[in-house]
Amino acid sequence: MSAAMAILVPLVGVVAACAALGISRATFYRAKRPVPPTATRARPARSLTEEERANILAILNSVRFSDKAPAQVYAALLDEKWFLCSIRTMYRILSAAGQSRERRNQRRHPPHVTPQLVARAPNQVWVWDITKVPGPERGVYFCLYVALDIFSRAVVGWTIATTESAELWRDVVEQACTRHGIQSGQLTIHADRGSPMTAKSTALLYADLGIAASHSRPRVSNDNAFAETAFKTLKYRPEMPLRFGSLEDARAFFSKLLTWYNEQHFHSGIALLTPADVHAGTAPAIVAARQRVLDAAYQAHPERFPNGVPVHHLPPAEVWINQPTANTVVIEPAEAAAL
Repeated sequence: MSAAMAILVPLVGVVAACAALGISRATFYRAKRPVPPTATRARPARSLTEEERANILAILNSVRFSDKAPAQVYAALLDEKWFLCSIRTMYRILSAAGQSRERRNQRRHPPHVTPQLVARAPNQVWVWDITKVPGPERGVYFCLYVALDIFSRAVVGWTIATTESAELWRDVVEQACTRHGIQSGQLTIHADRGSPMTAKSTALLYADLGIAASHSRPRVSNDNAFAETAFKTLKYRPEMPLRFGSLEDARAFFSKLLTWYNEQHFHSGIALLTPADVHAGTAPAIVAARQRVLDAAYQAHPERFPNGVPVHHLPPAEVWINQPTANTVVIEPAEAAAL
């Protein structure tokens, strides 16, 4: 802009030059004014010198005080008749040096191992959880217990009650193990860290049945994603009532809903098969029959399939909770039960 104005102003004047370039005259005259030097703020007389700041930082980082909070350093030095600066000034000096972090020597929360489980057939890894469903009035809820096989996504056991209880889960797991013929050392059950899941009675039950226990990390819901996903599917069904009139109503409703989930729901995670089909081992025959339908459709109208014959995939051959990366040692469910 300045170069163009320098050429135009002597020829046509300021008004015409500004109009031609689409700028105001105020902008033109402002650009011509010299920029005043930036005013420098006078250093307060009470401020510390650079040497004093460096000395304070050295003391804070000394062997004696390197793991002490500024307040602790301040108090210790006062007892020795020595005043360096205020506690707030210590924090400012540490912040300027990029050391504004936890300095105290204290215990850390122990690292929680990421659960890594794999199922290559039904009844190798189950997950379970409890969710609340609304009762007959505000503030009243029922607790829905659901156990899920991660390989087939089938609901293998459930109950509904008014409270969360390890004893109720004991009944569910014992009945489910009997119904599915679970042998000692065959199964791992994964859950979060709720009180029924970590109860001593639950641990003793698993020991009696030869079941390995696995738990999610604290505050990591993705470690139990299979249960959370199933709850989302169940609780967002259109027929889900706003409230249940009684525990008996809720029990009758979920009996039908969980039957639908197992036997009629085409699950996207298992190649659009039902959990019951995968759990029973009939998935290959069903996929083969569906593939014949797709082959016939292709033979009738190949022009409608630019990518060739459509393929119906089988469900995953293995299902993971937190699939590991390369060079990670994985404990199989049967091995986990022996630990």
